[in-house]
Amino acid sequence: MIDPAPTLLGALLLLVVTLYRFRPHIRRWFGWRKPSQRRRERQARRNLAKLATIPEPGRKFAYLRKIDPFTFEEMILEALELRGHKIKRNHRYTGDGGIDGRVWLNGELYIIQAKRYSGHITRSHVNDFSYLVEDYNCKGLFIHTGRTGKASHHIANKDSRISIISGQRLLDLLAYPEMVGERQSRA
Repeated sequence: MIDPAPTLLGALLLLVVTLYRFRPHIRRWFGWRKPSQRRRERQARRNLAKLATIPEPGRKFAYLRKIDPFTFEEMILEALELRGHKIKRNHRYTGDGGIDGRVWLNGELYIIQAKRYSGHITRSHVNDFSYLVEDYNCKGLFIHTGRTGKASHHIANKDSRISIISGQRLLDLLAYPEMVGERQSRA
């Protein structure tokens, strides 16, 4: 008679090795996120609430330009999710190919690129994003805290699939949803 212990042990070892090798895929399949990503999501919610308490737009931008860039990405995704849009987060913040997240607006896929700058965004950033949108055959939101120059506006105006969100439009996007509801009820 064959001893089942070594066979069972071998099968268990094979299962452990397989699960270890496929852990990034398993995390994606089940929607699990790394602790650092969950921490940034919580920080993004706190930052959105704090941003709502800052009265002047200039101070809001100063605040946004100081926060961690990955937390800024999460703030954008969190604000879109709180508004009821379906979003998809990346599994990591670096090496994402220029895509910081995805959102479905009115049934259409939009890829998101978030830039936390204090100066002007460059024409090459918008141009590269335009090629990315073309490669994915979807629309795109280029969201940033900096200034948008004429050349960047020109590229975005030529490519109807790209929307640049900055300035007051960015502040409106990041407005804490409870505040948005209050504004709408007063109007």
